[in-house]
Amino acid sequence: MNTFIIGITGGVGSLLARELIERGDDVSGLVRTAEQRQALAEIGVDGKSGDLTSIAADELAELIGPADALVFTAGAGGAGKEATTAIDGDGVVKAIEAARLAGVTRFALVSVFPEAWRERNLGQGFDHYIAVKKSADIALSRSGLDWVILRPAALLNAPGQGTVALGPAETHGEIPRADVALTLAELLHEPGITRQILELTAGDTPIPDAVHANVRTR
Repeated sequence: MNTFIIGITGGVGSLLARELIERGDDVSGLVRTAEQRQALAEIGVDGKSGDLTSIAADELAELIGPADALVFTAGAGGAGKEATTAIDGDGVVKAIEAARLAGVTRFALVSVFPEAWRERNLGQGFDHYIAVKKSADIALSRSGLDWVILRPAALLNAPGQGTVALGPAETHGEIPRADVALTLAELLHEPGITRQILELTAGDTPIPDAVHANVRTR
C-alpha cells in the first residue's frame, strides 16, 4: 500500500509512518522544513515540501501522487481559532479535493470525541475546536470517498498496550498515541471498514481483533 500522511511529523502521524514502513508499505507525507524531510528520509519516508495553509488543492494533489490512501492527522494544537480553522477545518476540505484530483479514494481522518472534556468547561477556543472538527467530519462523510473517521480519546505519550476499545460509540477516556497509530494502520489495511465513524479508547481487545469486529457484513 502507498499511503500519504498529512500530519506526518506529529505524534500520531510519525508513529503511523514507522508502523506502515515496518509492514512494507510505501509512505510519503507533507512536511514544512528540510530538516523534517531529512529525518523522514532516514526511516524510508518520502517527505513532500509544502504548507497546508497556503498550498492549493491541485498543488497538494501533485505531491500526493499515485497513493492508495490518504491519512489526515494534522492539527493546530491549540494555536488559536484562526489556525484551528485553517488546519483542522479548511485543511481537511482542501485535502478532500486534493484526494479527488489525485484519484485517491481511501481517506482516513483523525478526529475527536464530540464530548471530549466537556466537563472541564475549557472556554470558547475549545468550543470552536470541537465545532471545526465536527464540520470536517461532515465534509468527509459527504465527500463520496471511501472514508473512515477515527475519534480517539485523550492522547497520551505512554507506551502502547496493543489493546483497545473500538466501536461506533465508546466512553471518552485516554489512549496512547502508539495505539492510535496501530489502529490506523489496521484500518487502512481493512477494506471492510468503509464509510464508518469509529471511537477509540483504552480497552482489552487486541487491535486486529477490535478492527475486525467492526467490519460490516453484507
